[in-house]
Amino acid sequence: MTLSYRQPGVVLTDRRFTVPLDHDRPEGETIELYAREVVATDKADQDLPWLLYLQGGPGFGADRSVGRPGWLGRALKEYRVLLLDQRGTGHSTPAGRQTLPLRGGPADQADYLTHFRADSIVRDCEAIRAEVTGGAPWTVLGQSFGGFCATSYLSLAPEGLATAVITGGLPSLDAHADDVYRAAFPRVERKVTAHYARYPQDVERARRIADHLLTHDVVLPNGYRLTVEAFQSLGIVLGTGDGTHRLHYLLEDAFVRTPQGHTLSDAFQEQAQGMLSYACHPLYALIHESIYGQDDRPTAWSAERVRAEFPRFDAAKALAGDEPLLFTGESIHPWMFECDPALRPLRETADLLAARTDWTPLYDPARLAANEVPVVAAVYHDDMYVDTAHSLRTARAIRGLRTWITDEFEHDGIRTGGPRVLDRLLALVRDEA
Repeated sequence: MTLSYRQPGVVLTDRRFTVPLDHDRPEGETIELYAREVVATDKADQDLPWLLYLQGGPGFGADRSVGRPGWLGRALKEYRVLLLDQRGTGHSTPAGRQTLPLRGGPADQADYLTHFRADSIVRDCEAIRAEVTGGAPWTVLGQSFGGFCATSYLSLAPEGLATAVITGGLPSLDAHADDVYRAAFPRVERKVTAHYARYPQDVERARRIADHLLTHDVVLPNGYRLTVEAFQSLGIVLGTGDGTHRLHYLLEDAFVRTPQGHTLSDAFQEQAQGMLSYACHPLYALIHESIYGQDDRPTAWSAERVRAEFPRFDAAKALAGDEPLLFTGESIHPWMFECDPALRPLRETADLLAARTDWTPLYDPARLAANEVPVVAAVYHDDMYVDTAHSLRTARAIRGLRTWITDEFEHDGIRTGGPRVLDRLLALVRDEA
């Protein structure tokens, strides 16, 4: 049963589907997927082509927008849009500390989570496409990890695609997680340096907070243990369009004077826990490094190991001298499963995933080299989350792919400049046609 309802300018329809947990065992266990269909009110009765939106992540449900903002408004001019909650997210059989114990112990949970990567998401899309489109191929718009999924789609089931549009999400086809993070830490340092150049007063503010955390045991209101490493991880926002400003405003309100002396303010702690907690997207932490697993090498907590190769990120050493504190970026570490109450029960499960060596390939270089699907990709100059050099190497490996390389936007350009970004990419498709 489907339910339709209205928001300003759009008609929304809730769609639910049943798919195999393991597509190689279609007769086995099933899971439920949820997607929201969106169509412009004045086009609701028209036979429009479909656009499937794949959210960034992994581990985030599709956008919960109101009306037709940003890129969605532009897409609705010519498409009927399907916003898919990828398996394990949103309403699609969510996976987290509350639900995973239904699977059994940590080993059973880890086995279960091997089915939540891009290859399974693509096969989900193919399983529901016939019901949604009547069998016609659709356009996929993949943002960030959604672009990784779109690249898998071109490898595994290109017959399902009319066009692929990728924003900030061209993955390396063969890089191990270690390669990804060795490329990432220097990019993150550049973003931190740029932040301090914009807000030089934040150098001393960040050092003061880090020093406080090295000498005090701070537990946030939700039970999150705020260590100096956790504080540094707030730098993940620096890869977004407004991230440097958000971080600045957080730092300027850090301390208040109390009868016991200066301490971290309630306002700072409340904001910090909202930025640090994985309660709303635990799957991101659990399977993040596994999205790079494709060979017989374990990911083995790659970001934590590789970070040790960059001693400038050591907070204690920075404070012992006169160096600025370096924030970190998009990386998952084992200490997060000790600090975050939403992740603590899942530490052993995460360790088992990190030790796994039987990851299957996500991309088919030969098939991509023979690609016939129109593909366009926005590649953001010095993207903090996805290495530009890796993306451009992949762009050269996919036959017919056209890139738009820009420094006008950060990684979240589809959010901050959605209509212009989508306009530019769709124009590239039409030029190619």
